[in-house]
Amino acid sequence: MASKRDYYETLGVAKNASEDEIKKAYRKMAMKFHPDRNPDSKVAEAKFKEAKEAYEMLSDTQKREAYDRYGHAGVDPNMNMGGAAGGFYGGGGFADAFGDIFGDIFGGGRGRSGGPQMYRGADLRYNLEISLEQAANGFDTTIRVPSWEACDTCGGSGAKPGTSPTTCATCGGHGQVRMQQGFFSIQQTCPKCQGKGKIISDPCASCSGVGRIKRNKTLEVKIPAGIDDGMRIRSSGNGEPGQNGGPPGDLYVEVHIKPHPIFQREGDDLHCEMPLSFAKAALGGDVEVETLGGKVSFTVPEGTQTGKVFRVRGKGIKGVRSGHTGDLFCHVIVQTPIKLTDKQKELLNELEKLLIAGGDRHNPQSESKSWKNRVKEFFE
Repeated sequence: MASKRDYYETLGVAKNASEDEIKKAYRKMAMKFHPDRNPDSKVAEAKFKEAKEAYEMLSDTQKREAYDRYGHAGVDPNMNMGGAAGGFYGGGGFADAFGDIFGDIFGGGRGRSGGPQMYRGADLRYNLEISLEQAANGFDTTIRVPSWEACDTCGGSGAKPGTSPTTCATCGGHGQVRMQQGFFSIQQTCPKCQGKGKIISDPCASCSGVGRIKRNKTLEVKIPAGIDDGMRIRSSGNGEPGQNGGPPGDLYVEVHIKPHPIFQREGDDLHCEMPLSFAKAALGGDVEVETLGGKVSFTVPEGTQTGKVFRVRGKGIKGVRSGHTGDLFCHVIVQTPIKLTDKQKELLNELEKLLIAGGDRHNPQSESKSWKNRVKEFFE
């Protein structure tokens, strides 16, 4: 026993330290040197065991008195000094403290004196489909969502009118029970009352003892201008109610933008196809295009080809986060005329002869290599 460190020195407290000071010192060391926080560290493991033993002895009044009077020999289970309490595995002081620390480290529930375990209500999600115009401009709307409300018949108690819930005998109304296994004290939800701390012997017929009924409620939702597909709006406290006095969850309104017949959105920019007649593409001139804010016009140069993209600045969407207004990108598609009359065909044939006679200067690819020359080079 002479090789063991003084228990007070191990915990770093004075010999006249109070029970709270001893417990606080042990909790601090246990959190620091716990094996799960220091894997593969023999030093930490040894310090944890040393602190555990010191707390076991000093947290028990009889063992502490024996230790103060006889030293380590007073708490040796193989010796009996004046009736001193013996046995490192005896007593409940360590188990109570370690149970609290076990919860701190691993996220356990509240202690035995904390009453029934409170549970936060579940979050809810509502999918809302809107148009591109609504997303760009923003709007106010109302939605109907399922909700749990206190039962009118029993007032939320879950018990039949004229009766009341009784305290659970298994957990004493705490909603939690604690099981002792050696050094470990494991706390879990009471299997009898399911954590409520109360037993309902005669349940309410309207809510079947739940204490709440499901109803639809109407909520007003403000959709901000510029919202994008997949964004969510949180409505605090409008999720499912908590249990045992716990806070309610939240409602998340997830926005989905319906496909638009003209525009495709990319971030804050819009893209659209711009059909252009054969004559307008060849001769150039003024064209009108639709935007979310009305029509705009601009000039296309002569010889405009399919695939050419024109950018109209500031005609996209003002982002809800960036505050920047995007642009509109118009992708040209040159339209080939159909169902031509004989006269139209005659004119086009005449045009074709004139274009051939003009040579490559009428070819939009003449500045690099014509399509015919590239095909020839490929096969050669």
